[in-house]
Amino acid sequence: MHSDREYMHRALQLAARGRGKTSPNPLVGCVVVMDDRIVGEGYHERCGEAHAEINAVNAVAGGSIHGATVYVTLEPCAHHGKTPPCCEFLIARGPARVVVAMTDPNPLVCGKGIAAMRAAGITVDVGEMEDEARRLNEVFIKYISTGRPFVIAKCAMSLDGKIATRTGHSQWITSLEARTAAHELRGVVDAILVGSATVRNDNPSLTNRLAGYNTADPTRIVLDSGSGLAPDLKVFTLESTAPTWVVTTEARAYPGAGEVIVVPRTTNGADLAAMMDELGSRQITSLLIEGGGKTLGSAFAAGLVDKVCFFIAPKIIGGREAPTPVEGDGAERVDLGIALRNMEVSQVGADLLVTAYVEGK
Repeated sequence: MHSDREYMHRALQLAARGRGKTSPNPLVGCVVVMDDRIVGEGYHERCGEAHAEINAVNAVAGGSIHGATVYVTLEPCAHHGKTPPCCEFLIARGPARVVVAMTDPNPLVCGKGIAAMRAAGITVDVGEMEDEARRLNEVFIKYISTGRPFVIAKCAMSLDGKIATRTGHSQWITSLEARTAAHELRGVVDAILVGSATVRNDNPSLTNRLAGYNTADPTRIVLDSGSGLAPDLKVFTLESTAPTWVVTTEARAYPGAGEVIVVPRTTNGADLAAMMDELGSRQITSLLIEGGGKTLGSAFAAGLVDKVCFFIAPKIIGGREAPTPVEGDGAERVDLGIALRNMEVSQVGADLLVTAYVEGK
């Protein structure tokens, strides 16, 4: 006899297949079980296409799920969007029971789908593997709750905390495997942000260059202090599926930029909180900040970072003038530093990857 947890685990595995393709929608997986056997499964494959419940039911031979148990990682929607409500779809087909990992934080749904199914006589159980489901949809939860993107701070540094030598040389601090993992990160976020100094010094393409990786390039965003950017930089000239946007504090022309976003200036530079609001209004649900140190320092100081992904190479670079990943004024006391939680460490090639969440986020 299989358990609810086993079936929900499978639904979560299916949901994860949609990474990088469903934004601004959530990741959702669904499994249909009859007589302790999976008879249909599916997931939300791409924004604008069928939801997980529809794909799973359509995979059932004969199409009947009367009396079945349906496992779904997120509450079935109860509103008309690009597709009809999934709760009505299930109600019409008469499953005996629906197991939901978590309620939908979207105010248009938020318990309404569950209530509708219960009112129709379907047994609905909520909370199976909820923590895992919330982690899977951390981007969607942040975006739908605040209107701002989920922000990941990423860097590659030496064991002594340097992102380049004192001369500015930085290629390559980490291994090929770590750089591949960084490109995988690019493949699942909506946008990537760097400062203008990084663009001028390194001339990066900021594209997802993984062969066979079936996701679009992230929108490339350059934060410019107002000093301007040359039009022949790769972010403006390299062919890509994604545009390049420039965020600045004064209106000026940036040839090759798809959009120029003007935000207020603060004493510390561009108003990054205002920038986040603007990006959210453009349906940027997730943002990867790749630095350098000034940009990351500003993002941390503004309290905008939700998650860190720091790659650490087994190298000692040294040097008082060698740049570090997080600059700015920093904390005055150790106890005022930014606390992290749920830290995990894994090995990627010769390097370590440290992931953690900012406390209070």
